[in-house]
Amino acid sequence: MPRASRQPDETAGDFLKRKANAYVALTKPRVIELLLVSTLPTMIFAERGFPSVWLMISTLVGGAMAAGASGAFNCYIDRDMDKLMKRTKGRPLVTGDLTPKEALVFSWALAIASLVILWVGTNPLTTALGLAAILLYVVFYTLILKRRTAQNIVWGGIAGCMPVLIAWAAVTNTIEWPAVILFLVIFLWTPPHYWPLSMKYADDYNAASVPMLGAIANARRVSVQVVLYAWATVVCSMLLVPLGGAGIVYTAIAGGAGLWFVYESHVLYREAQNDHKPAEINRKAMKVFHISITYLSIVFLALAIDPFVGSPLFG
Repeated sequence: MPRASRQPDETAGDFLKRKANAYVALTKPRVIELLLVSTLPTMIFAERGFPSVWLMISTLVGGAMAAGASGAFNCYIDRDMDKLMKRTKGRPLVTGDLTPKEALVFSWALAIASLVILWVGTNPLTTALGLAAILLYVVFYTLILKRRTAQNIVWGGIAGCMPVLIAWAAVTNTIEWPAVILFLVIFLWTPPHYWPLSMKYADDYNAASVPMLGAIANARRVSVQVVLYAWATVVCSMLLVPLGGAGIVYTAIAGGAGLWFVYESHVLYREAQNDHKPAEINRKAMKVFHISITYLSIVFLALAIDPFVGSPLFG
């Protein structure tokens, strides 16, 4: 009997709990958390204060549901490769906790609900950007790029940049230079965030025939790319000072966090160029992966605090 059905020794309560947990896992909640980290601070910065509670709730809930729908569609489409990778063997379509039909229906329902919430609670531009984010992740990244090119995470990462545009549009009903800069920060940050992870799980990606750069290229080449993209990310983040109205809080905190991110990327580069043992290189790669998450969180925390302390350094 498939696990998607109730097992003979399973109570009704246990069955419902297992199904609920499976649906939550299908949305990739850790990815949603990371996306929300960029959404609320961007709204605060755009408003130069706190937007209305209704607008914040609508944007956060609608955006989270759009991201969850994208993740669910991704799990449905990639279920064949997920069963080949140790990192994804616990996903609900691999374990059998959900059937493909259940996952697909859930994905569509969540996507439609997210757009309804954005339409009712924000404005048409924000809703259109929410739809674009779903299509970019599901179609552009998952269906077109992921299995075909080592640059998949670079261009496919555009979907992960959309929350800042959604947040800015929700507050201002337009897209302005600060939003574009924040979009580019996440765009440039995605490769040095994800490629170290793919170095660690190279065997997984190769087993599933996914041409992730960190899996198909040697550590020397990947580490060079990580350093270059890390520098580009930090430089781009500082453009928010002359072009986006950021003040001293953002400048100091984002600058300091950026130097840390770049330094650790160079440590990974040094380990790779000196041909250290793969285990040591992978350890450094995972350190960069985790630091990249902390770095982005710090930058957006600084973005949220900045409007309340001092004034823009330029203009």
